[in-house]
Parts: sequence; C-alpha cells; structure tokens
Amino acid sequence: MGSRKGLAAIRTRIFDSNARQKLLAFASLIVLVAFFGFASPEFLQMENIVSILQATAVNGVLAIASTFVIITGGIDLSVGTLMTFCAVMSGVFLTNWGMPLWVGVLAAIGFGALSGSISGVLVAKLRIPPFIATLGMMMLLKGLSLVISGTRPIYFNDTPGFTRISQDSVIGAIVPALPIPNSVLILFVLAFLAAIALNKTLFGRYTFALGSNEEAIRLSGVNVDRWKIAVYASGGAICGIAGLLIASRLNSAQPALGQGYELDAIAAVVIGGTSLSGGTGTITGTMIGAFIMSVLVNGLRVMSVEQEWQIVVTGLIIIAAVYMDILRRSKQR
Repeated sequence: MGSRKGLAAIRTRIFDSNARQKLLAFASLIVLVAFFGFASPEFLQMENIVSILQATAVNGVLAIASTFVIITGGIDLSVGTLMTFCAVMSGVFLTNWGMPLWVGVLAAIGFGALSGSISGVLVAKLRIPPFIATLGMMMLLKGLSLVISGTRPIYFNDTPGFTRISQDSVIGAIVPALPIPNSVLILFVLAFLAAIALNKTLFGRYTFALGSNEEAIRLSGVNVDRWKIAVYASGGAICGIAGLLIASRLNSAQPALGQGYELDAIAAVVIGGTSLSGGTGTITGTMIGAFIMSVLVNGLRVMSVEQEWQIVVTGLIIIAAVYMDILRRSKQR
C-alpha cells in the first residue's frame, strides 16, 4: 500500500513539473512575440506570421518525431537527413517514374518508416548506442540522397497538386483573412493524433515505460526490442511527412538540405519539457518549443541580426534548455 502511495506521489511530482515547464515555455513564447513585435513592426505583419507558421510546420513535425524517441531515453540525429531522403524518394516516384501523387506520398512515408526501423534495429538488436546509430544513419541517408538524385534537385513541376500539400490554404479559402497554409493544418492534425497515441494507447504507455524503466518492463515479459523498433519506425514515418511538406513548399527535393534540422527539433523537444533521460514528455510542450524556435530565428532575422549570431543564440538556448532539464530531474529525485 505504501509503495502505491509513493508511486502516486512520484507521478504527481512529475505531472506538476511538466505542467510548470509547459507554462514557463508558453510564457517565454508570449514574451518573445511581444519583444520582437515591439522591436520591429514588420514582425507582426501577416506575411511574416505566415512565414513563421510555414517554418514551424516542418520543424514541428520533426520535433514530434523526435519526441517519441527521446521519451524512450534515446535520440535520433538522423531526422533532418531522413526528411531529405524521403523528399528525394518522393521525387523519384513522382518525377522520374511518373507515378500518381498518392504513390509518391506513400513512398515518402514508407521509406521514412523503413529507415526508422533500421535505426531501431541498430539500437534494439545490435545494442549500438542511439547517438552513434543515428549519427551513422544521418551520414548514410545524406549520401544516399546525393547518390540517388545525382546531386541535383528533383523538381515537381510535372506533378499536379503537389505544391498544394504545403502551399495552399483550406482555411484561407473559408476565411480569407486567415491564409494559414495547409502545412500548418497538417502539423496540428498530426500533433493531435500523436498526443492521442502517446497518452491513450498501449504504444504510448510502452513508450513512456521504455524511458522510465526499460529493465522492469523487460522482466515483466514485454518484447522491449519490438516496441523500441516500433517507436523509431513511427518517428521515421513522421519524418516522411516532413519531407513531403518541405518538398511541396520548395516545389523540389533538395538533396543537400536537411543536416542541422535535427538540432532545432531536439531543442524544441527539450524546451517543451521532454527529458533527455526519458520517461517524461508531451506533444503540447513540443509544439510550444517548436514555435519558440521559429519565432526566435524569424525575429532575429527580421531585426537583421547576422546569421552567425543567430546560430550562437540557438546554441545558448539549447544549453539552457538541457540545464533546466537537469535541474527538473534533480528536483524530482
């Protein structure tokens, strides 16, 4: 009986900590918007807001993919180049082979899931540390993207409707004053589905359990390796969606693009309250973190801050977010 009360107390502390972190992250987002809006009138113009939303759509989808993996106590450094690889494979199916649009969409998601599964096998079956396994996959996928595309962009000019995936606005057609791109709508729908999967399904419970106490659920008879591979595969499929969004936005698959996106995605996840040690995290927090990263980068750009200093500021934020995660974990103990 006492152990149950102790477990309930621990869960309560973790829940309160997550709630405080989300509230702090949301307050930080409001402060950033107010600061940049005051510093530069251009920041709050509709055109710039749409630009922020479009940037958040891609980074947010990658951050959602990273959230599942990080909750298990792992990390995926390949999400950026996997996004590019999926975009390239979609280009191969649609442009090079002339397949229908729906085939290209399934190809991007399917190759993302396959690549994620391979990362999962490397981590779960071969016992390669996630950092090393996904670092290797990052380089592998970058090379494959360049080889398959012949180092040249693949354009989607002959694929009707492809650019509509990201650039059109269903909401804007209904409410002209809100020209919110479809990519943002896809992001929020995906976030909603991911939140349900994480909080209301067996998949979500085992995702948290893997990060909380992997050995305990292994001893209880759960096939830990299978669930871990499933988590990485799901993250890979979500990266496939990100590949479609960025390819649709650019109307091309750029094989040299992608590296560096993983840092923004991981930063968004940690800022949103997901612990790098695993076991805790929310999709809502990740979404807030993704918007913080987009607002920060866009605001610095609008204020004409040099790109070098933008990178410096981003690095400082990542360090601060990780340090806050360490403080949260020390308090929970």
